[in-house]
Amino acid sequence: ICRMYERLDERIVFIDKENGGVSHTRNVAIERARGDYLQFVDADDYLDENATRLLVERMDETQADMVISHFCRVSGERVTVQGFLDTHEVLSQKQLAMHLMDEPASFYYGVMWNKLYRADIVREHPDVRCNEDLDYSEDLYFNLSFIRYAQQFYALSTPIYNYVQNPDSAVHHLNPFDVLTTRFELTTYYKDLFKHIGLYEENKYRLNKFFFGVAES
Repeated sequence: ICRMYERLDERIVFIDKENGGVSHTRNVAIERARGDYLQFVDADDYLDENATRLLVERMDETQADMVISHFCRVSGERVTVQGFLDTHEVLSQKQLAMHLMDEPASFYYGVMWNKLYRADIVREHPDVRCNEDLDYSEDLYFNLSFIRYAQQFYALSTPIYNYVQNPDSAVHHLNPFDVLTTRFELTTYYKDLFKHIGLYEENKYRLNKFFFGVAES
């Protein structure tokens, strides 16, 4: 099916590679991408038919470096809309960081699939990549790295992504020690980001709370 679409549309590039994990796969795709934007979708999930159009329109209208959207959490027949920002205005780096600190472990800020990224920022900074050494939360590492270099952000309140909860996914079978180790690493990344922005001293206790808190499932 993928090869068929590649033949029908020259914009589609089919990459055939051995399974090296989600982070390695995303990094390979980032290196091959040639467009103005980067958008990610996980295998179990599905997009609203207007998702990409809405994300691109908001990015073009606002000149934001990242657009973040609400999403739907799908569990069987139950569908729940989730999201935090509903400002309808462009946010600065500091403004987004302060909102992020309210929910530092949330899917809304942490994942890559409810966002559109300006590709030039990723290309210009080799450290903005998925960390292939992390067992989980590699999305959050990418986002924290991206935010470090981005200047403007916009929140889309329309839920354009459907996250399907799968009880058999790897995230539900993590070793507790690995979770704690990864959480410690992410706290370090948060610390570096907030020092870079100049917000660390006033938020260091909240960062410690993030480390000792319970990860969102």
